[in-house]
Amino acid sequence: MSDGPLVLAVPSKGRLQENAAAFFARAGLVLSQSRGARDYRGAVAGVADIEVLFLSASEIVSQLAQGGAHLGITGEDLVRESIPDSEETVALLAPLGFGHANVVVAVPQAWIDVRTMADLEEIATDLRVRHGQRMRVATKYVNLTRRFFAEHSLADYRIVESLGATEGAPAAGAAEIIVDITTTGATLAANALKVLDDGVILRSEANLVASLKAEWGPRARAAAKTVFTRIAAEEEARTTRELHVALDEGRRLDLDRLGQRHAFTLPYAGGTNGTLVLHCPAADVFGLVDALLEDGARSVTVRTLDYVFRTSNPLADRLFARL
Repeated sequence: MSDGPLVLAVPSKGRLQENAAAFFARAGLVLSQSRGARDYRGAVAGVADIEVLFLSASEIVSQLAQGGAHLGITGEDLVRESIPDSEETVALLAPLGFGHANVVVAVPQAWIDVRTMADLEEIATDLRVRHGQRMRVATKYVNLTRRFFAEHSLADYRIVESLGATEGAPAAGAAEIIVDITTTGATLAANALKVLDDGVILRSEANLVASLKAEWGPRARAAAKTVFTRIAAEEEARTTRELHVALDEGRRLDLDRLGQRHAFTLPYAGGTNGTLVLHCPAADVFGLVDALLEDGARSVTVRTLDYVFRTSNPLADRLFARL
């Protein structure tokens, strides 16, 4: 096994690049392109043994599948479509909260009685019996379509691979229905199409993806652990609040009873001068503050955190267990 650096593949342009760069920057991992925006190779400022590749979304998936990159950011839809044995080839480590889009089955709005995949099967059968032809499905998502239609026992159709604007295929007479990706549904509606009630094939978003085919030598593993540690520290800080609870001298709170109703941890032995320090999920702050004041706290100060570093790391543990 070679002992090369960690190769990180990120989107080379557009909103995905901006979001990916912001995601890493929040974790103290600033991506740099040494020779400017047209340079397709880069690094992570201040972190050794990481080589950054700026690629298109499809190239990222290809590099991950072949083992040419250890980690990458790309959409789940591309992973599921482009890698037939994706469960054995890559590991989807974490959804990133951007790049949301759904892969859907859409039919003409004029098909008033067609609402579900079962209704679509009737249309397909009718086309075959009455006209001697199979229902045409325009799509770029050939593999996802075939798997989804097979799950719904729909076989009377043929794929028309789309090279352009898929949503225009029915109006152009190139296909009866489409399988395409959508974010708001506005483009589908503008082309007089509707999504079937049970026609969402995949709810996709950008993911941090690891290649199981790459050569994970000591340098790559060590660099990956650094990346994962910072990502986890930023995520926990973003979703956690620190509470400084002022107590009158000699006052003690019944933390066991509070813990039965609210989620919190004692990050260290407490504070000084009658102050107790707690960490709790951001969503539970106000409920916990109310309970603390009711139980005798004199005041509660809530603070945001920059990073929360821990010795354990779920991302690293999950990935390295599969290598």
